Amino acid sequence: MTPFPRNQWYVAAYRDEVGDDLLGRTVCGEPLMLYRLQDGSVAALADRCVHRRYPLSMGHRDGDRIVCGYHGFTYEPSGACAYVPAQTRIPRTARVPAYPVVERDSLVWVWIGDPQVADTATVPRAPWLDSPGWTVVRGMEPLAARYGLLVDNLLDLSHETYLHGGYIGTPEVAETPITTEVDEDARIVHVRRRMKDVACPPFYARSTGIEGRIDRWQDIEYHPPCLYLLHSRIAPTGVEPGPDGDDSAACHAEIVYAITPETETTTMDFWMVARDFATGDEEVSRFLAESNRTVVLQDVVALNALEKVIATEPAGYQELSINIDTGGLAARRLLRKLVEQ
Repeated sequence: MTPFPRNQWYVAAYRDEVGDDLLGRTVCGEPLMLYRLQDGSVAALADRCVHRRYPLSMGHRDGDRIVCGYHGFTYEPSGACAYVPAQTRIPRTARVPAYPVVERDSLVWVWIGDPQVADTATVPRAPWLDSPGWTVVRGMEPLAARYGLLVDNLLDLSHETYLHGGYIGTPEVAETPITTEVDEDARIVHVRRRMKDVACPPFYARSTGIEGRIDRWQDIEYHPPCLYLLHSRIAPTGVEPGPDGDDSAACHAEIVYAITPETETTTMDFWMVARDFATGDEEVSRFLAESNRTVVLQDVVALNALEKVIATEPAGYQELSINIDTGGLAARRLLRKLVEQ
């Protein structure tokens, strides 16, 4: 099974998913309950009453307190128990874990591990998701497969040619070599694919309005364990950034995935597409949302099938890796180091 790096930030929800209602989510095998306090901040508690383990997300609120729906145990946002039925003395152990939470770039991040070492400065950023000049479509699909399979999938985009033909894939994606770099200090994997004079896939042809062949860049940043960024540049063939760095003649899409393990064999696949073109066009937004969800669901079907295959493999089975796998192999190595730490 795939182990989890524990002392790390993981995306548990989109910002607009967390409100007055109680939201149950599982992250790294930990059942969580999230809700928004009256001051606008977010609290995350273990979703299990200390008394008889009833899910707190099935209870109700009393102001900022949470009342268990089974026997009425009542909890502060800190996790401390404030009321026990039929007695005035509250047992010393009557509390549930509270998890550090931070909101960044429209995402709700939860620290899974030792709360004493949680550092909000280490939350990776995706500023396009919450910045003027960008329009975002998003969704989340459950994956019945371990999170490492999704990491492999996203670090090797050559599969677009075969799995996502007719949407985002063209023959050139699989045919173009990649360059891979690893920033060991920052713990970031970079994978770049630059394609010149290639076919424009329907995903971009219909959304950008660019006709004919294009120059297409795919620059990946993977921040283990959770955040994946794909900086995608689309421009008519021959249109290059200016000497001063101005690239306003091109279209840019920031494809963001939050890869959040639920359990050893299930994953929350948060996906987002931010764009700096046709920002006010609702039809483009609908097209990109529908098309990207179709692409994500194609991955879901493939990875769910792969999880079933892996479950039946004999011990010691060896897979084959080639040049296109250098990014995924680097990501696996960094994830192992995080687990060991």
